[in-house]
Amino acid sequence: QQFLYPLTAKKMKPYDLKLSVNLCLCFCVFDIYRKVPKDLTQPTYTGAFISILCCVFILFLFLSELTGFIATEIVNELYVDDPDKDSGGKIEVSLNISLPNLHCDLVGLDIQDEMGRHEVGHIENSMKIPLNQGDGCRFEGEFSINKVPGNFHVSTHSATAQPQSPDMTHTIHKLAFGEKLQVQKVQGAFNALGGADKMSSNPLASHDYILKIVPTVYEDLSGRQRFSYQYTVANKEYVAYSHTGRIIPAIWFRYDLSPITVKYTERRQPLYRFITTICAIVGGTFTVAGIIDSCIFTASEAWKKIQIGKMS
Repeated sequence: QQFLYPLTAKKMKPYDLKLSVNLCLCFCVFDIYRKVPKDLTQPTYTGAFISILCCVFILFLFLSELTGFIATEIVNELYVDDPDKDSGGKIEVSLNISLPNLHCDLVGLDIQDEMGRHEVGHIENSMKIPLNQGDGCRFEGEFSINKVPGNFHVSTHSATAQPQSPDMTHTIHKLAFGEKLQVQKVQGAFNALGGADKMSSNPLASHDYILKIVPTVYEDLSGRQRFSYQYTVANKEYVAYSHTGRIIPAIWFRYDLSPITVKYTERRQPLYRFITTICAIVGGTFTVAGIIDSCIFTASEAWKKIQIGKMS
């Protein structure tokens, strides 16, 4: 009684003390984790070795799960929809291309599509940088296109006087659509033509780049969405002729939009799943370790009995 109630046992009446003890004993019946006195247990070297391995294994799995819980994962999905409905049916384009053998006065950008747009010599938000002491040109421009099939091309069509033999050899530094995404875990074709080198091609040849633009959405942990576009590309090179002779070459970018949208969602493992996994690791490891230790102990005891029987 004094063990159960060391401070109040002397002050309580015998009847109240007996009732309290009975209540405590009745409540202890629900204990499923019964305790075994230490003098009834037997420590072994094998059990100590298994216990150390068990703790190391649990620590390793715990750190692995903790790393996965802290880190974020990228989940992708496909669906049919126009994700950026607030864009007004426009797609922003960024183009950076070098033509080392064509003067800047001859270089121009033309845009046309199936909605009737036909713009020759686009100059808004663009600049031309002379190369090779003025013999070449680097064209950098940002413009918008409609979300319908069409094309834009770099050519000499906007020049006041057409050259006799324009050299359309070129290097594409950048061709990107929509907002720039800088996410390490997302490896997409956002600048598939970046680094394309056509310096060894026929100077009088036209170049056709056929693009299939795929809308792409990236949603971070806060729920903020960014809209960009990936694209696949196929290209061909040819020298075009008509009944009047050779057609002036150009660098064509013919595009069409895919109805499929790719969505990347940034997610983190829920806390309840992390706790469940840790409980499974701890419980499962201790259970398996206990089974292994019990089997080894039983086998060793049986072997000892066999050895004693042989000696006797």
